[in-house]
Amino acid sequence: MSYISPRGDCTMNTFEQIMQNLASMPKDERAKLIDAQKAHCICVECPSYTDCAKNSQEVFFCGIGQSFTCISQDKGCICPTCPVTANLGLKYKDYCLKGSEKSQRYDSTPRESKNI
Repeated sequence: MSYISPRGDCTMNTFEQIMQNLASMPKDERAKLIDAQKAHCICVECPSYTDCAKNSQEVFFCGIGQSFTCISQDKGCICPTCPVTANLGLKYKDYCLKGSEKSQRYDSTPRESKNI
């Protein structure tokens, strides 16, 4: 059985493979893997990171999604230099403002073609 990605191709990239593996893991194992990635997270070093985010212990936006209330201004992005980007095969950035890799990848993917 071949895997058809949301893009319509039959190959999985690193991010898709990791997400598929996470989905099949028991919850406690999944939490351990996520915590391991959080340990490599450099969100706190980003110019856009705020004291509010620090006090709320918000990090790992690429995995959990955008800041709920603490980050609202883009003052620069260091996501492309984060070790998590390479570890998980991420391709987007500005996760604290725009949402997780998953949401940026698939929420913006056309689900169907429309003929005009």
